[in-house]
Order: sequence, then structure tokens, then C-alpha cells
Amino acid sequence: MPDTTPADQDEPQTGKGRPTPSRKEQEAARKRPLVPTDRKLARQKERAESKAARDREYRALQTGDERHMPPRDRGPERRWVRDFVDARRNIGEYFLPFAFLALLAMPFAQRNAAVYLGIVGIAYLGLLAGIVDAFILARKVLAGVTAKFGPDRVPRGIRMYAVSRALQLRRLRLPKPQVGRGEFPS
Repeated sequence: MPDTTPADQDEPQTGKGRPTPSRKEQEAARKRPLVPTDRKLARQKERAESKAARDREYRALQTGDERHMPPRDRGPERRWVRDFVDARRNIGEYFLPFAFLALLAMPFAQRNAAVYLGIVGIAYLGLLAGIVDAFILARKVLAGVTAKFGPDRVPRGIRMYAVSRALQLRRLRLPKPQVGRGEFPS
């Protein structure tokens, strides 16, 4: 039996302490079947995982939890845009209910040409006002994000993100509004 001296114990061990596995052994360890043996169970498991992920995302959209939101809604820039859009009154959010009412009134107004043209004219004016408001909103959002976060941190598609949010009814927006009207972000 060899006598170990303290000098031998202080000497660092070289290598990893085990032999390197051969290529054949490494490939065998990595092999998995392409198709699971129990397809039905695998499909059920995949559906359950997918449903859990969707539920987690939906709860995050309801509560404003950034960690579990979909990628398109994550980040401080998107949060600022959401708060900015939610703080102002947008013409686009009122256009959809008005257009629905105009569509319902049109069959009754067809007998009177003046009323019919009035409804159509007001609908087109509302559409034009919504487009102008969306254009102004897009410019303000771009300027605000650039001023707050810098020109290099402006996400791609931020203006369309703001406009599409502004066209939705406030009550139906996801992620849910976290600020009240008039509470603009700093």
C-alpha cells in the first residue's frame, strides 16, 4: 500500500477523473425514437402543456404580468405605448360601435335618400377622423418612445402596435389597461 504524503494530496488532479466516452457511446446516449411509443398519451401531454401555456399567457394579459405575456407585448417600450394609448381618448375605439349602428340603420333609411346619405356621410367622416387620429397617435408614440428610451431602442412595428390598440374598445383590450384616462406615462 503506497504511503500518501501531504505533498501528494495538495497536488491538483489532472483530467476529469473518468475516461472520455467513445463516439458510439455518445450517439447511443442521445438516441430517442422519432415517434413516441404511445402516441395518444404524447398528444394528450402536448395538448395539456399547450393549454397551460395559453392559460398562463391569458392570465398575464389580464393582470399585466410581463414575464408570461406573449413576446409582442413584452418590454418597457411596449408597456409605455400601452399606457399612452390607454390614457387618451381615441376616435377609433368609438368608430366600431358607430359603424355597427349605422349598418343597422341603413335598411330603414333607404326609403329616405337624405337620411341615407347623411348616415353614409357621417360614417365616412368618422372613418376619416379615425385615420387622422391614428396618424397623429403614431407620430406621438414614435416621438415619445424615442425621447424616453432613445432612438436605438424603438421596437419595430411600435406605431402599428399603438394604432391597433387604439382601434379596440377599451374594455376589450388585452393586456388590460393599467392606467386611467388622463394618466399619461412619464
